[in-house]
Amino acid sequence: MLTLHDIGFDAPSALLGRHGLRLVRVDEGAPIPGSYWGEPEAGVIGCAVYARADTPVHSLLHEACHLIVLPAERRMRVHTDASDSIAEEDATCALQILLADELPGVGADRLMADMDAWGYSFRLGSARAWFERDAEDACAFLVARGLLARAGNAVEKAGQRRFHLPPAAP
Repeated sequence: MLTLHDIGFDAPSALLGRHGLRLVRVDEGAPIPGSYWGEPEAGVIGCAVYARADTPVHSLLHEACHLIVLPAERRMRVHTDASDSIAEEDATCALQILLADELPGVGADRLMADMDAWGYSFRLGSARAWFERDAEDACAFLVARGLLARAGNAVEKAGQRRFHLPPAAP
């Protein structure tokens, strides 16, 4: 399981910052505020994502993506449990896979393997199978929220994804 110890805090902090979030580093052994699953899993409170060096990268991205998919006015009310629908949960999973490619040393392939190892549950049996064959609604949700742009009919998932992240704001 890839952790923040393996990749550091700088790149994830910059990535979250581009989405209006703050990464708060929690000291080793200290409780992680807002952690739904308990330590070492990441926590969320408002626009902050809390994590320790032993927090899995997939957990950090998942909790951050919960906040990213929310309208800004809802973010500030979040404490520990950020999702209120299956559509948001699915969009969160799709976005965390896409954002993994923006973290050096992570990437979508590694993230999906870690999601499976942790125990994420998808009806097609794996994160990859779901993302490649059944995430259309999740990606459409992200497009509707302005978080993804359609790439015409081209697909870039595993070499063929139908959506791409829009260019970062200057």
